Amino acid sequence: MLHLKLICLGKLKESFWREAEAEYLKRLQAFAKIEIVELKEESFDEKNSPEIIKSKEAEKIKNALEKTKDAVVIVLDEHGKQLSSVAFSKHLFELANRGSGEFVFIIGGPLGLDDSILKIANLKLSFSTFTFTHQMIRVFLFEQIYRAMMIEAGRQYHY
Repeated sequence: MLHLKLICLGKLKESFWREAEAEYLKRLQAFAKIEIVELKEESFDEKNSPEIIKSKEAEKIKNALEKTKDAVVIVLDEHGKQLSSVAFSKHLFELANRGSGEFVFIIGGPLGLDDSILKIANLKLSFSTFTFTHQMIRVFLFEQIYRAMMIEAGRQYHY
């Protein structure tokens, strides 16, 4: 069984995102133990430049990472590597078989992630050249993880 931790800035505000996430978490519980850590986003104001906001958020992320020393760290970043669903599944399970089976996925806030977080990532992953809200990406991520599990198990979900 895989151990997946999601560290994200902000909460799912709209009920439709919470419902979609809950559906995928329910589907995933047979395959993975999942922990979600929601960190408070920094506020935009005249005291906080984008660099300061990203730096403060990076410190929160680093604190949340302290107990996950053996985990594979995967960040969602617009400049990351784009993989097909099949390639993502293959890569995920290759990493799991080589390591502890522990993964930490990190989703930044509206400004993205600080360079200090990007540097510690084992994989920078992008779902598209489009920009999405962190709420959308959170649901997309769980769907793709579920799809990866189905591909690995040879089940009919991915065609």
